[in-house]
Amino acid sequence: MDAQRARDDRSELLRQHRDARVLVVDDQQINVALLERMLRSAGLEQVVCETDPRDAIRRFGEFEPDLVLLDLHMPHLDGFEVMAAMHDTLSNDTFLPMVILTGDVKNEVRDQALSAGATDFLTMPFDHVEVLLRVRNLLQARALHTALQRHNRVLQDHIAARQEDEERAAEQRRRLERRIDEVLAAGGPRMVFQPIAELHGGRILGLEALARFDREPVRAPDEWFREAASVERGGELELSAVRAALSCLPQVGDGVFLAVNVSPSTALEPELLRVLDEVAGERIVLELTEHAPVDDYSGLVAALDTYRARGIRIAVDDAGAGYAGFRHVLRLRPDILKLDNFLTSGIDGDPARHALGTAMVQFAGQIGATIVAEGIETDAELRTLRSLHVPWGQGYHLARPGPLPLASAQLDVLSRQAR
Repeated sequence: MDAQRARDDRSELLRQHRDARVLVVDDQQINVALLERMLRSAGLEQVVCETDPRDAIRRFGEFEPDLVLLDLHMPHLDGFEVMAAMHDTLSNDTFLPMVILTGDVKNEVRDQALSAGATDFLTMPFDHVEVLLRVRNLLQARALHTALQRHNRVLQDHIAARQEDEERAAEQRRRLERRIDEVLAAGGPRMVFQPIAELHGGRILGLEALARFDREPVRAPDEWFREAASVERGGELELSAVRAALSCLPQVGDGVFLAVNVSPSTALEPELLRVLDEVAGERIVLELTEHAPVDDYSGLVAALDTYRARGIRIAVDDAGAGYAGFRHVLRLRPDILKLDNFLTSGIDGDPARHALGTAMVQFAGQIGATIVAEGIETDAELRTLRSLHVPWGQGYHLARPGPLPLASAQLDVLSRQAR
C-alpha cells in the first residue's frame, strides 16, 4: 500500500508543471529513454530528447526549453561546448536551469561545470525520486524567476508610462506658463467694459471690467483664468486684469463705479489691497467670482471687511448657481447680489425661474443688498425682471461690452421702455 502511494505521488510530482518544456541531451539512447519515461510519467507533457549534441543546439533555439538535462561526455561536442552555445543565445537576465548528467563525480569536473553555467547535477545511475525532485525544484525556480521578470517588466512599463505622463504634464505646464508670461509682459489682458444700468430709467450706474485675450490659442476668458490657476498663476493673472481695468478708471464717468472680478483666493492676497489702495474705494466694486468651494471663510470675511473699510463694495457673482448659494451669500453679506445668467435666461416663460427670481429679490432686500440681473438677452426677459422689481441689470440686450469712453450715460433701450 505504501509503495503504491509512493508511485502515485511520483506520478503527480510534476503535474503542476505539465506545460514546462524539458530538453534532454545524451548520446546514450538508453539514458534518454529512461529520463523521458520518468518525466512523462510524473506529469510533464513536453519532453524533447536528442542524442546528437549538434542537433540539440538547433533544437534548443526552436523549442525554447525551461530546463535542460545535459550529458557532459558526448562525441562531436562535449557538454561544455553545448552549454556555451546555448548560453550565447540567452539574454543576461535569463535564468535557464541546466542539469549536468554525469557519472564522473570528481570535484574538478563539478567546479568546471558550475563555472560554465551548470545549475545542478544528476549522477548516473539515476535515482527516480532524486531526478523528479531536482527537476521539480528547478522548474519551480524557473517559474518564479519568469514571474518576477514579468512583474518587473510590468512595473517598468508602468514607471515609464508614468514618467511619460509627468513629462507631458510638465511640458503642458511650461506651455501654459509661457502663454501667461506673454500676457503679463504685454501689460495684462485687454479690458472691455459692460454697463450696469437701472432697469427703470436706463441710467448707467457702473461698468463691469471684462478681460479679453487676443493671443493664440483662441479660448474663452474663463479658460485662460482656469488654466492659469492650474499652474498656480491664477492670482497673478487676475491681478494683472485688475491693474489693466483700474488704469482705465479716469475714462469712467463721475458717479459711475467700476466692478473688477477676482476669485476668493485672490481677494485674500495682500497685493490686491495694495493695488486697490491706489484708487478711490467708493468708485470700486469687488466682484467675487466663485467656481470652487471657499476653504477659509473666516479669512475671506476679514479681508472683505478691510475692503469695505476703504469704501469698496462687495458683489457676489453667479448667485443661485454653483457655489454661490444662500449659505455662501449669508456668510459674505454682499452689497450687490448678481443673479446668474441661468436664472435670467427664459425667466419670462419659466414659472420656476420666475418664482426663484421673486425669492432672490425678497432675500436681497432682507440682507440689504442690491440685485443685478446678468445676461439679459431679450425684451421679454427685461420686462419680466422689471415686473419683479429687479433694480439693476446688464446683458447684450442692454449693451455689449466695449472699450471706453462710453458714448452716453443712458442706455437707449431702457430709456425707451421707461417712457
